[in-house]
Amino acid sequence: METMRLKQTGQLYGILDTGYVSPGDWRERAVALIEGGCDLLQVRAKKENSAQRQALLEAVLPLTKAADIPLIINDDVELAAHMPDVGLHVGQDDMDPREARRLLGPDALIGWSTHSREQARKAMELGDVLSYFAVGPLFATPTKPDYEPVGLDLARWVGEQRPQLPYFCIGGIKRSNLDEVLAIGVPNVVIVSDLLCADDPRAATESVKAGLSRHFQE
Repeated sequence: METMRLKQTGQLYGILDTGYVSPGDWRERAVALIEGGCDLLQVRAKKENSAQRQALLEAVLPLTKAADIPLIINDDVELAAHMPDVGLHVGQDDMDPREARRLLGPDALIGWSTHSREQARKAMELGDVLSYFAVGPLFATPTKPDYEPVGLDLARWVGEQRPQLPYFCIGGIKRSNLDEVLAIGVPNVVIVSDLLCADDPRAATESVKAGLSRHFQE
């Protein structure tokens, strides 16, 4: 895929997670997130096999293409290589992002999760490898129950480094604490359960995008 250049601020990253979304609701929930204003969309299907993940991606890819936003698969480099219109996100326990870049080529969108100053600093040093990095989890979240929250201090520290690489904060961010997160200088956010589990996912997504727009226009 040709790398889509990511903006530095005001982006909302949505994740379609099979832990929250059933196959019957998959496409409808994707439409809600996209029409609500998500700037990137990831498919996270930890318990599914590669063939099942491919089917989930194929159900969503025409929607993201039409909206001209990136579609990203979580931790399946073989599938990302097989589907060149799909980017890749890897965690600290997954493939080294440098190896992913070697396998996927110079144009693929590649992101990396970080959970400490050391890891975030490493991500900032990989500007020729990564398209973006993520920082978190800021708060406790059922999506990542095994990770200790890093708190707002790490997010504040990363902002103080003024990284050239776009980054997103993730983990327990909700509409109810969005203003608190943005107030410390967080430029972009990932929100999962608060959007997927909302009574009206599209309206919830629109609300977050409106909050981002207000903040970055002030």
